[in-house]
Amino acid sequence: MKLPIRELEDLVASAFIAAATTEPNARSVARALVQAEVDGQKGHGLTRVPSYTQQARAGKVDGHAVPEVSTTRSSALMIDALGGFAYPAFDRAIELLPASAGATGIAAAGIMHSHHCGVLGRHVERLSEAGLVALAFANTPDAMAPWCGKRRLFGTNPIAFATPQRNAPPAVVDLALSQVARGKILSAAQNNEPIPEGWATDQDGQPTTDAKKALSGTLLPIGEAKGAALAFMVEVLAVTLTGANFSFEASSFFDDKGGPPGVGQLLVAIDPDAFAGREVFLDRMATLSDAFQDNGDARLPGSRRIALREAAARDGVEIDPRTHEALKAMARSA
Repeated sequence: MKLPIRELEDLVASAFIAAATTEPNARSVARALVQAEVDGQKGHGLTRVPSYTQQARAGKVDGHAVPEVSTTRSSALMIDALGGFAYPAFDRAIELLPASAGATGIAAAGIMHSHHCGVLGRHVERLSEAGLVALAFANTPDAMAPWCGKRRLFGTNPIAFATPQRNAPPAVVDLALSQVARGKILSAAQNNEPIPEGWATDQDGQPTTDAKKALSGTLLPIGEAKGAALAFMVEVLAVTLTGANFSFEASSFFDDKGGPPGVGQLLVAIDPDAFAGREVFLDRMATLSDAFQDNGDARLPGSRRIALREAAARDGVEIDPRTHEALKAMARSA
C-alpha cells in the first residue's frame, strides 16, 4: 500500500507522541524517518520506530529534551542534545549555521549527549540547499574492530558531504565506514533475510551471511585498514571535540537497555563566497557535473534519491500493511 508523505509523517509523529515525546520533537523525528523511507534508506526509516519509541517510554532517550545551544566562538556552536533525539539538535544546528558561515566563511556545530542521527547525508543536504558546502561526522555504538584488532572499538561512524549546484539539487555523499550501515543488517534480521558475504563476522570472528549473527559479531571496514583509520578520525572529530561518548562507551541504538547512548556529531558548513566566490564555485561545479555526462553509467553521488522523491510525492510512500497496522496501533493511544 502507499500513503501520502504528510499522512505518513502524521501517523509516525502520533506514535511518538504516544511514547512520551513532545509534539515538536515527534514531528522532527517523523520527518527524518519518513524522508529516509522515501529516499530508499529503509534501515534508517520506519524500521526505527519500534526501537525509538521503546527507548522513549523507558527514558533511554528523553522525548521532552529541548537542545541547549552555546555560541563558543563567532563561528563555533556547541549543542547539548540532553539525552534526547538527535534530530531536534540537528534542526537547531542547520537553522543557525548558515548565518554563522556567511559571516565568517566557515562555521561548525558540535553535538553532544546525542542519539542516532539517521541518514547523515540529509543533514548536510539541508545545509547545501542553503548554498553551503557541508561535511558531517557521527560516531555510533561499537560495531567494528580496529584493523588487526580483536574487539569492537569503533562504530560504523558515517561521514557525509554535500555541495550545492546551479539549477540542480545538491550532490550528496553519505557512507558508513563499515562495509554496510548497521541499519541494513537490522532490517535484514527483522525480515529473516540473509546478508551478502563480506559484510560481517559472527561473534567468533567467522564470516557470516546470517544477519542475526552479524548483529552480535563485528562489521568489517571499507577499504580494510584505510576504513578503520577513517573510523578513528571520526571518533576524534565527533567525540573528542564535543566531549561525547566514544563508540565503545555508548549503549545500543536498537534496544531500551542501559542509559542514553550519549554519542557525538560534528557539522561543518563552508560558504563558497568566502573563497573563489559563489559564481566561480558554481561554474566549476557545473564543469565537474558535466564531466559525468556520457561517461558510461557514472552519475553524481546521491542522484538516485531525486527520482525516488518525485515518485513518492506523486504516488505516496510504499509501506507494508503490517507496518501500517503497527503504526496505527501505536498512534491510537496518543
